[in-house]
Amino acid sequence: MYFFLSNLSSVDIGLTSTTVPKMLVNIQTHSQLITYAGCITQMYFWLLFSGLDIFLLTVMAYDRYVAICYPLHYTVIIHRWLCVLSVLACWIVGVLISLLHTLMALRLSFCSHLEIPHFFCELDQVIHLACSDTFLNDMTMYVTTVLLAICPLAGILFSYSKIISSIRAVPSARGKYKAFSTCTSHLSVVSLFYCTLLGVYLSSAVTQDWCSTAVASLMYTVVTPMLNPFIYSLRNEDIKRALRGLLGRATGRAPAGPPR
Repeated sequence: MYFFLSNLSSVDIGLTSTTVPKMLVNIQTHSQLITYAGCITQMYFWLLFSGLDIFLLTVMAYDRYVAICYPLHYTVIIHRWLCVLSVLACWIVGVLISLLHTLMALRLSFCSHLEIPHFFCELDQVIHLACSDTFLNDMTMYVTTVLLAICPLAGILFSYSKIISSIRAVPSARGKYKAFSTCTSHLSVVSLFYCTLLGVYLSSAVTQDWCSTAVASLMYTVVTPMLNPFIYSLRNEDIKRALRGLLGRATGRAPAGPPR
């Protein structure tokens, strides 16, 4: 799990670095300009890191499934090489998919001055601003969305259905709590990421309120990667003890000492 968490943290750093620095520069300079090359580059890395986020969350769901449903076989099934190969496969697929969309966007022709109603170059909005035919781009985007977003989500839901079935079979309440606590952090991140991501694309298909879409996009591109370290850190006892001490000082109460 910590191996996957380290990769997820690296991907989150890349995802926020793709959009946040340019957004801060725009706010500071009061200029919303971006070059064509800069827009294409930003779109490529956004596709890469957002896709990697989805793939790694799916792999981590399988890791939790094996840990809870087959705990005695965990070290045999989730061995070091499987972890390395899983992450490597995520990177290869992510690079190929983002490269495919970027190369297909390069074949489109655009007007000299465009206004993208977003705080970064998002694939769907960039494509629909093209002056040439975008049928192939739209079809590619829809197919890859089904294969690389819906299928991983189905895998995550399948893993958690098996996890819930296994937890329900645990006789003691303490055992159920211990089993469920091992996947609450991952489930929280998945819910936050997918709810905002699906909300953006489902709402954009119904309404043309670009302001609401940009605000929702801010959730999964900035807020969710920022919250991931805090959500996963709450499983660490040292972090919990430090947080209790901080809250105790804020409320004027002495923090509880370690058990004797």
